[in-house]
Amino acid sequence: MVYSADSDRYEKMKYNYCGESGLKLPAVSLGLWHNFGDVDTLSNARKMLRKAFDLGITHFDLANNYGPSPGSAEETMGKILEKDLKPYRDELLISSKAGYDMWPGPYGNWGSRKYLISSLDQSLKRMGLDYVDIFYHHRPDPDTPLEETIGTLKDIKRQGKALYVGISNYNRKQTEEALKTADELGVSLLINQINYSMFDRWAEEEALFEYLEENGMGSIIYSPLAQGLLTDKYINKIPEDSRAAKETGYLQKDTITEDKIKKVKELNEIAEDRGQSLSQMALAWVLDKNVTSVLVGASRVEQIVENEETLNNLNFTNDELAAIEAILAE
Repeated sequence: MVYSADSDRYEKMKYNYCGESGLKLPAVSLGLWHNFGDVDTLSNARKMLRKAFDLGITHFDLANNYGPSPGSAEETMGKILEKDLKPYRDELLISSKAGYDMWPGPYGNWGSRKYLISSLDQSLKRMGLDYVDIFYHHRPDPDTPLEETIGTLKDIKRQGKALYVGISNYNRKQTEEALKTADELGVSLLINQINYSMFDRWAEEEALFEYLEENGMGSIIYSPLAQGLLTDKYINKIPEDSRAAKETGYLQKDTITEDKIKKVKELNEIAEDRGQSLSQMALAWVLDKNVTSVLVGASRVEQIVENEETLNNLNFTNDELAAIEAILAE
């Protein structure tokens, strides 16, 4: 059966300008960090990507090392583009990154010109693309001169291999240094991709969101659900199909403490009073921080639908916000 995209999909999604650029990102983006590798089922990945696009989720976020195994998420994306989504390429935002260990030897990691260009060329080949919409340096490199890393991003953009470039996992001080270098080199950094959630508020403590806004950069959040902990999934036990139960999962069982489960149960009560699931409330809470987009992961179609429905209730009362803060401070 030939795939045909839902023509009404854009009415279901909220789109936000990314910093001071002309580019809009969907408020909810889909990350392919987990569940799209060669250890996963291609047919399920295909269903999820198609459903996401039908819901107006136009942004698919990848990296060279996503899988597992490394590179296999991009290969999956390439297969689904070829089967279903290639006719809609101009309606999609596809991003990739490089910065973590990818291949043996001295050139397969961090932020050198050799590594970044080689990695992006490999990513484009795996996905069958001429360019990505956003290319990120995935993490700061303590040894490579920042001028080399940012200068390479400039050249990648100039060569048309990426329409926009950005940074990921840069804290406030590192972001300041990257922006200063980018300004000196004459290249614009579109966005910073960082982790942030109710259980991990470092970026808020550093006033990073305010800094990004003041300097015209967008922000996109990964792990807004604390790797699935901010859902009702772990309230009673660790399900067999959950990330915490997988050997390849990033969420470890020992991080699911009694204290966090207690907070999850209390937060879930507030969510129920709002007519939302806990995951929906947690996503709405992050979007309330004036971020550009939240990246969600999924293992099945129903989770993508649930995450998109977050947009039906993004507003909080002062009492709700105060109650949430009281629980998180316990």
